[in-house]
Amino acid sequence: MTSTLRTGFAGERRAVTMPAGLWEASPPLVVVGALMLMVAAATVIGMIVDPRQILGAPAWLKPFKFAVSTAVYSLTLAWMFGRLMEWPRARRTVSWTTAVVFVLEVAIIATQAWRGTTSHFNVSTPLNATLFAVMGAAILIQTLVSVTVVVILWRTPFSERSLGWALRWGMTLTVVGALTGPLMTRPTAAQIAAARAEGQMTTAGGHSVGGVDGGPGVPVTGWSREHGDVRVAHFVGLHAVQALALVAVVVGRWRRAESVRVRAVFAAAASYAGLFALLLWQALRGQSVVSPDATALTSLGVWAVGTLIVLAWIAIGSRELTNARREVVR
Repeated sequence: MTSTLRTGFAGERRAVTMPAGLWEASPPLVVVGALMLMVAAATVIGMIVDPRQILGAPAWLKPFKFAVSTAVYSLTLAWMFGRLMEWPRARRTVSWTTAVVFVLEVAIIATQAWRGTTSHFNVSTPLNATLFAVMGAAILIQTLVSVTVVVILWRTPFSERSLGWALRWGMTLTVVGALTGPLMTRPTAAQIAAARAEGQMTTAGGHSVGGVDGGPGVPVTGWSREHGDVRVAHFVGLHAVQALALVAVVVGRWRRAESVRVRAVFAAAASYAGLFALLLWQALRGQSVVSPDATALTSLGVWAVGTLIVLAWIAIGSRELTNARREVVR
């Protein structure tokens, strides 16, 4: 059972329930999270027994990555919904939409891997084009539905303010990260030229900038080691909510005032947004994440130093304030 408190927010009185368990918060998301973990285990076996490769990567690597990613997102969303029990209708809508879309997406990706072809950007046949279009439309719907979660988080008060701000900014950045997906679906100039010459377009879009998909990649992720890769920023953006939630958990252990922990979360959110923007900028310039030029390295250095300075200022300032208060008490 959950106990209910009454609290005022923006001139209203709204019921705020104590955190609920994952299953109570969202059975569909828990089921999909467990299912995706089983799919991930199955794809690991597939990579072991099936030697085929697609664009230079193991055929079952992409289903594995998407299964793990959707499992993490589903369980994270269920965990958040445990703190949003006063929104039952929105929880049901988002939960079922997300669950159905994730099952459909991973099923298409796994089917294409089984067929020995690509799932994304593949328009070489009517079937491949249809599957890619269905997958894209489904993810767009899921992203738009996720905006509902952002709105709910910004309207809901949290007893632990630092966690509340981490979830608000984290989910906002997650939606922004998801919206980088369409950047990868635009046909390149080379693809358009090839389609005009051959009378048919076989590939529409790609994650590489300055080159074609495939070739040497970073282990596991497959991010290009030779060209820019939008997937880097896409990944960082999508998992902002998990990263900032972890930050909130860490700062929640500080023996500091709640206002200090909130400032730390704000600083972490700003730093994370800056990193996302830098990685996207680097990819769109056609540079691999593992081969940045002097300009990119300088920008990353400024970002890192700036982040450390702000966090140190918050930590030192809060410590001095705490010591001053102790002196007053004495």
